[in-house]
Amino acid sequence: MPKPLQEYAHKRNFDATPEPAGARLPRESSGALQYCIQKHDASHLHYDFRLELDGTLKSWAIPKGPSLDPKVRRLAVHVEDHPLDYANFEGHIPEGHYGAGDVIVWDRGVWLPEGDPHKDYAKGKLRFRLQGEKLSGTWNLFRTHLAGKKEQWLLVKSADTQARPEAEYNVLEAEPDSVLSDRTLVTDKPPRPRRPRAKKAPLPDSLKPQLATLVESPPEGDWRYEVKFDGYRVLARIDHGKVQLFTRNGHDWTAKLARQAAALKTLKLESAWLDGEMVVNNSEGVADFQALQNAFDSASDASILYYLFDAPYLNGVDLRPCPLEQRRAALAKVLEDADDSCVRFSADFDQTPQALLDSACRLQLEGLIGKRAGSPYVSRRSSDWIKLKCKQRQEFVVIGFTDPKGSREAFGALLLGLHDPDTGELRYAGKVGTGFDSAGLKRIHQRLSPLQIKKTPLAQPPAGAEAHGVHWLKPQVLAEVSYAQMTRDGIVRHSVFHGLRDDKPARAISLEQPVKTPPSTSCLHLTHPERIVDASTDATKRDIAEYYAHVAPWILPHLKRRPVALVRAPDGLAGELFFQKNAAQLNLPDVESHDKAETGQAVMIIDQANTLLGAVQMNTLELHTWNATAQDFDKPDRLVLDLDPDPALPWKAMLEATQLTLTLLDELGLQVFLKTSGGKGMHLVVPLTRRAGWDEVKAFSHAIVKHLAGLFPERLSAVSGPKNRVGRIFIDYLRNGKGATTVCAYSLRAREGLPVSVPIHREELTELKGANQWTLHTVGERLAEGDDPWAGYAKVRQSITKDMRRRLGLE
Repeated sequence: MPKPLQEYAHKRNFDATPEPAGARLPRESSGALQYCIQKHDASHLHYDFRLELDGTLKSWAIPKGPSLDPKVRRLAVHVEDHPLDYANFEGHIPEGHYGAGDVIVWDRGVWLPEGDPHKDYAKGKLRFRLQGEKLSGTWNLFRTHLAGKKEQWLLVKSADTQARPEAEYNVLEAEPDSVLSDRTLVTDKPPRPRRPRAKKAPLPDSLKPQLATLVESPPEGDWRYEVKFDGYRVLARIDHGKVQLFTRNGHDWTAKLARQAAALKTLKLESAWLDGEMVVNNSEGVADFQALQNAFDSASDASILYYLFDAPYLNGVDLRPCPLEQRRAALAKVLEDADDSCVRFSADFDQTPQALLDSACRLQLEGLIGKRAGSPYVSRRSSDWIKLKCKQRQEFVVIGFTDPKGSREAFGALLLGLHDPDTGELRYAGKVGTGFDSAGLKRIHQRLSPLQIKKTPLAQPPAGAEAHGVHWLKPQVLAEVSYAQMTRDGIVRHSVFHGLRDDKPARAISLEQPVKTPPSTSCLHLTHPERIVDASTDATKRDIAEYYAHVAPWILPHLKRRPVALVRAPDGLAGELFFQKNAAQLNLPDVESHDKAETGQAVMIIDQANTLLGAVQMNTLELHTWNATAQDFDKPDRLVLDLDPDPALPWKAMLEATQLTLTLLDELGLQVFLKTSGGKGMHLVVPLTRRAGWDEVKAFSHAIVKHLAGLFPERLSAVSGPKNRVGRIFIDYLRNGKGATTVCAYSLRAREGLPVSVPIHREELTELKGANQWTLHTVGERLAEGDDPWAGYAKVRQSITKDMRRRLGLE
């Protein structure tokens, strides 16, 4: 044990505590000096302040934690040095051991000494700047002459622009949680069921509903099933007697539903958000969407029933974190005295889901909604809510109508359209001519006639008689249509009209696809499936295979026709890793190979599910792809900027660098897509049309990086190598040369914990905790939401223009 860490080791039993052993000092670091502050709930809650110096973390225990107020001096008791890897430690130190209790990383980042840190530390007077997630600006640590078993120091904030009076702002109360995870305090005791609790909170001004994911078959597990109503989704907001009713898109329909609003008012709730569906039942008690539409058209709400199924907020209490059963029990209690001719509770049924679905279909219901027991309420599409449909049915965009024939009035049929999920273009999806009554024909014709236009709104109109005599319409109105099947060309057959609707934006309507079961690994011959790949999580080779089988629908589009390089780990993460760019000595089914004469180097393409799983059998962990495809190996179809930080920098520095880079790309007029690297940094991907060659694209990306580094030299570097990124972030443009690769979206990374490179929405950036936020074990929940942040990638058409090059000094 190194001498500086002997006291640390003497106090601990590393067979019992999860703390890092620190068996040897690291080699001298070429990076910036790191610091961390750990929140430690031991015999008493305190904060451990640690500064890297001479290969260890110099450490002080601060009972009351740091303050941003220069007038407040915090006692800092000097304790033993800790190993550098302690800076990432979060966990539970067992009872009976030194420091027993819970530990989280409250803050981390870089410290910049003002002066010689070795001499100043010896003198007992350190002045330094912090660049952290929570703390910044200039700080002071100085030794006092107070008596005690250990040295008594004081931590004091300097009076600068980052200072704030304690009475105005308490950073410990404002930001209590970990910067590494979502933890407040953690435990490694035997896991107990999570018990989210209701919490008092102000009534939200608005609330987006939780949406269900369409699935092909009932999943396993504990689920509650309700009728899938054929109506309009409506949320009710109640605030001290004032009732408002909103559609899923936030439109206020209170005036249209005055009777239902009045019925809710009689419940005498102080405040609430209630979630449900407005329906009209037919004579057999089955929801009839056409009848609901007729009720709205005639401004008659007498027959409309409001079926309520959730209570996200009730009487001053936010119930969204609470389990489904708790929210529904509270709602049922509230509705005990409700007027059931107007407002009703949506019951669930205690039968097998398949039996329920069969019954629903026999009763000509639309289907079932399943909700996972114990799940919270979230304002997005979620895998915790699912829908099972009896027949194929969805909304279509009404793009035109035909003239009536014979005794028919108003119009003959409606022409339907759907948006292509890849290009966003509106395409033809067939006609619907049944399901109308005489009054409905006239009413719909009056509604559609003002929307007539001269030219088709379709990218490719139907040929021949299908387009003859059509009255084309602005694509603004939706039609609810059921159909028996859809042809390979995307045309509905045996369609039936159920009603018009305007509670959703037309631009968002595309074909709703059920979540499919991922490729099975059962037919894959997997040798040594129980071999441990990652000892930190006990992940096995079988786990890797199951992961790639599960993510195949997401990762294969990113691998399509792209040369790929593999990172293989025959002996797991603890062994040697191999980087392989061609298929030599790999027995992969259906692998596509190209020789050196064609591409400049031998390459392979892995874009089939069985080929991908075959690569896993050959111990593949990572997949890295070119910026070009087999369509033209000499013309890249994207450029990539890889933000590679000094490992000591706080995550906040990476977020700032990403936002600065995005700002420049925005100013150049380039659309950008983001993904986590799965390591330390972020990847910015810019799709391009295949016009420029490798040299031109690389030179353009280099100019972007040099421009940014020139503007922010203290933060960003345009030169590779560890010495050139000390305390800075290198924006790697070198990945834009021919043959260079970048880790593929949804690829695992060969690192402890097996993190994943994950595409994100731009608005998610500031919510990230790190580039390794999702792992083999956690990314599945995100994918189950069915939300693709890169959904519009394929339809982007952009090039490097002369004006862009001129603005970067290349012209």
